[in-house]
Amino acid sequence: MSPSLDAAIARFEPALPLAVAFSGGADSTALLLACSLRWPGRVVAVHVNHGLQDAARTFEQHCQAVCARLSIPLHIEYVDARAKPGQSPEDAARIARYGAFDRFAKMSQRGPAVPSVALAQHADDQVETMLLALGRGAGLAGLSAMPAHWTRQGVDFYRPLLGVSGRDIRHWLISQGEGFVEDPSNGDEAFLRNRIRARLMPVLREVFPHYAQTLPRSAAHAAQAQTLLAEIAAADWLHICDASGTAPQIKRLQVLDHARQANVLRHWLTHRCKAQASSAQLEELLRQIAACTTRGHSIRIKVGHGIVQRSNQVLAWYNSEV
Repeated sequence: MSPSLDAAIARFEPALPLAVAFSGGADSTALLLACSLRWPGRVVAVHVNHGLQDAARTFEQHCQAVCARLSIPLHIEYVDARAKPGQSPEDAARIARYGAFDRFAKMSQRGPAVPSVALAQHADDQVETMLLALGRGAGLAGLSAMPAHWTRQGVDFYRPLLGVSGRDIRHWLISQGEGFVEDPSNGDEAFLRNRIRARLMPVLREVFPHYAQTLPRSAAHAAQAQTLLAEIAAADWLHICDASGTAPQIKRLQVLDHARQANVLRHWLTHRCKAQASSAQLEELLRQIAACTTRGHSIRIKVGHGIVQRSNQVLAWYNSEV
């Protein structure tokens, strides 16, 4: 048995009952089995049928058989995970999946609401997420990769295996004599994550044998630094926002140095406007703010799916797609 998986589950302290996202693959099977061994009778499996593959029905039947044999209740959610225009297949599937978890956690006919959901992403997944972020030139938020714990609509979500390598998980599962299914889409190198997994991860494993421990540690450091930046942005916001608390005042923004202006503007755009600025957009906005020294000077720039412009002494953002 893998000490690392056992230790990860021993440290995991969710509120019960616990729902485990169960695809039928190796990682989710190991998580479901380990959790059911620790909390017998307090764990339920949730299988999301995305309906995107011919094998979807086979996955569902496999999950039904495993849960029946282990006496674990199984709930199946059917979702439409087809990508909308401008949306990646991965994003569409993720959004549909979390919507299914939200519905399940709040189902009243099953009795008490489920307060906790466990997902089976592991250390290799965390490293792949970091590499994807590096390839996009992401900042600390992207390099933080996947959080180990967060709350969504009153439900706590956990990834208790982020410190465990995929190889250790499979060794543990083999030691338990438990089978699993392989998702054929995992071998499709049309997806960037799969190309990273197939081509880059073996080299990384050879050059940095302990990458599964060290790179997730770097992600944790980045997440800690990002938390500090968020706290600074929240404090700066109180000093630069207008009386309504909704818009930044230009003159007060200009008092801050370049880095803090960028930090508080990201805070405003993300939390108040629900918009994500690219690096180029943010730099241009900062340039225009620095040049805004007269009453008649205008500011206008596209940011995310909207426009930032000057409105008297403050910045305003509006949705240009409405």
